[in-house]
Amino acid sequence: MTSPQDPHTKIYSHNNGSVSELLDRLAISELCKGWPVYRDASEWKNYRSLFTEDAIVWTTWSGPQHVDDFITISKTGKSNGVFIMHRECGTLVELNSAAGRAIGKMKATITHRFKFTPSGRVTSAVTPPDSDSEDIPDGNTSEAPIEFDVDCDCRFIFFCIKSPTTGIWQTRYVKLFYEKDKVVPVDGRRAPVFTPSELARYPQGYRYLAAAQARLGYEIDVHLPTAGGKLWERMYTEMEKWLDGEEVDLFWEGK
Repeated sequence: MTSPQDPHTKIYSHNNGSVSELLDRLAISELCKGWPVYRDASEWKNYRSLFTEDAIVWTTWSGPQHVDDFITISKTGKSNGVFIMHRECGTLVELNSAAGRAIGKMKATITHRFKFTPSGRVTSAVTPPDSDSEDIPDGNTSEAPIEFDVDCDCRFIFFCIKSPTTGIWQTRYVKLFYEKDKVVPVDGRRAPVFTPSELARYPQGYRYLAAAQARLGYEIDVHLPTAGGKLWERMYTEMEKWLDGEEVDLFWEGK
């Protein structure tokens, strides 16, 4: 459930304004839209151009990664049959021209395609680790595998910075709010069963996505912001610090 509270304590340039503000916000919006367009199509050189040399990105399945390492991991996953797509649902930008900082907010739906047998076993080239039998539902493994998507509605937050020498905008950090997810049967009839113990390990907002990805063998980051709570508040605090030209701390793992 989303919070009724306004998380921002300040207002930044976010609509209208001068021509230079409009052009900066347009450039930053283009950076955000590059994630679904370029990554989904494996346009890696175009994708890499969105980021600074030292950029870090976070996802449920990767944890924090330098963008070059993230690209390498993504290529390996695609080679093994991992199929993740994104639907961009609208993008807006908050800008502090004086600081050369901006926050891009891209609403999107992450769609990850899976194929499991009724017993919960993976039927792709990606093999999960050995699992506790109590965590995988019993079933007839002779039945045809179930193909399904997990759709996760989220907001990508792009921490963007403008080069004082070139005037070019690039992304320094990307971290997401994960707000709600659901299982979508591809044939409209059959869906997998996730046990309560599987789902309880992960935050509300991306627990079905996390549970399914965990079956593929990924170590899931459980310290990602959702639609409310302490990490939601902390994320907005860091967003405002960034816009004010301050250093930010987005490395919350294990803290």
